[in-house]
Amino acid sequence: QVQLVESGGGLVQAGDSLRLSCVASGGTFSRYDMGWFRQAPGKEREFVAGIRWTHSTYYVASVKGRFTISRDNAKNTVYLQMNSLRPDDTAVYSCASDVTATTGLHTSESEYEYWGRGTQVTVSS
Repeated sequence: QVQLVESGGGLVQAGDSLRLSCVASGGTFSRYDMGWFRQAPGKEREFVAGIRWTHSTYYVASVKGRFTISRDNAKNTVYLQMNSLRPDDTAVYSCASDVTATTGLHTSESEYEYWGRGTQVTVSS
């Protein structure tokens, strides 16, 4: 079993930055692919960013150049640095782990086995 706990959300103004953290426990974190998803009110949950166990990264087009995903295996933690935040970034952000870590880019919810409860990010205009 893998437990994931997110932190770092909050209320910010447009143009501000936030860094989200997700701490994993259980299992071997360094072998997992990790992802960040978000769900805005009334919308489907969507993929935001992923980082493979190899440290390669990939992003949804709407956050490229603004968000950066990274990981610290010594701390069992994955981060999402969010810059130039916009009101349409408002959502609950959740991290997820893909313990099978198959090849390819994992952008579908179904590819992730474990999920955190999420942290709220609200961006005011």
